Amino acid sequence: MPDQKFSDIRKSARLSVAPMMDWTDKNCRYLHRLLSFQTLLYTEMVTAPALVRGGAVHLLDFNPEEHPVALQLGGSDPRELAQAAVMGADAGYDEINLNCGCPSDRVQSGTFGAVLMREPSRVAESVAAMREAVNVEITVKCRIGVDEQEPQEVLPAFLEQIRSAGCERVTIHARKAWLQGLSPKENRDIPPLDYDLVHRMKAEFPDLHISINGGITTLEQAQDHLAAGLDGVMIGRAAYHQPADILAAADPQIYGAGQVSDPFDVVHKMLPYVEAHLAQGGRLHQITRHMLGLFSGRPGARGWRRILSEGAVREHAGPEVILQALDSVASVSQVEQAV
Repeated sequence: MPDQKFSDIRKSARLSVAPMMDWTDKNCRYLHRLLSFQTLLYTEMVTAPALVRGGAVHLLDFNPEEHPVALQLGGSDPRELAQAAVMGADAGYDEINLNCGCPSDRVQSGTFGAVLMREPSRVAESVAAMREAVNVEITVKCRIGVDEQEPQEVLPAFLEQIRSAGCERVTIHARKAWLQGLSPKENRDIPPLDYDLVHRMKAEFPDLHISINGGITTLEQAQDHLAAGLDGVMIGRAAYHQPADILAAADPQIYGAGQVSDPFDVVHKMLPYVEAHLAQGGRLHQITRHMLGLFSGRPGARGWRRILSEGAVREHAGPEVILQALDSVASVSQVEQAV
C-alpha cells in the first residue's frame, strides 16, 4: 500500500502541467500555483549527468509554495539516475519522473528521452534503482512508441516491464515520436493521437495510475478523459499559453474544492514575488514572459501582452510595468461592460 504522501500526490495528479523545456521554470510554476492550489506541477527536464557529474545543483531550485511539485529527470544510466533522484528528494521534490518521451536530437544523443521506448529493460532497471534510493514516488512519462514500432505491441510490453520494476504511475503522451525526419515541434503535432490506446492500457493495467497527455486544450476535455476512467490528465502548451483558462477553475472543477481564481488577483499576488526576484538581481522579463497569456481570449489581452513585451525588457523595469499593463486590461474591461 502506498503511504499517505503517495496518496496525496496521486490525488493532485488528476491534473498536471507538463514539463516543458525553457517554459516551466520556477517563475512559471509560481504563477501556475497561484492559479491552482492543487494541480501537480513539473520542472523542466533536468539531466542526471548535469546534476551528478556537472554539479549543477542550482537546477533544483524551487519555491516552497510550488508544492506539490515533481522533478523530471533525463538520463539512461541507472546508477546515475539513482544519484540524481537522491539529490532531487533531498531538495524536497514530491515526485521524481523519468523522461521517456522527449524526441529532441540533444536528448537522443544522450541515449535518453523517447529513444528509451526501444529499451524498456533499461528503463525498468533505472526505475528500480531510483525506487531503491529514495522514498518519493518514481514515475515515468513516455510515448506510445517511436518510429516503426507498433504501439499496440510496444506500449503494453513497456508498461509491463516498468510496472514489474515498481513504477505505479505513468503519463502517456498519446502520440508516437518520430526520431528521424520530424523536429521536436513537429513531433508535438504531426504524429496522430491515439487516445483509445491509452484508455485500453488503463483497462489492461487497472492497478497502474495512468495519466494521458497530448493535444488536450480545455478543462472540459480533461474532465471527459477522467470520466472515461483515466486517473489523470496532463496539459502542456494550453496550460502555458492560456493558463487562466486551464488552471483558474481547476480546483473546483477537477478536485471538487476551492474557488475559481481571478487573474486580476493573481497579478497582484505576483507583485511581492516580482519585487523579491528583482532585489536578487533578476530581470522583470524573466517572470513576465510567463504571464503574457494570463488574459488570453479576454478583453484587453492584446494591450496586456504589448505593454509587458515592450516594457519588461527595458533596463531597471519593475512592477510598475505590470501595473500599467493591468490598468490597460481593466480599462478595456470597463468599456466592454459599459457597452
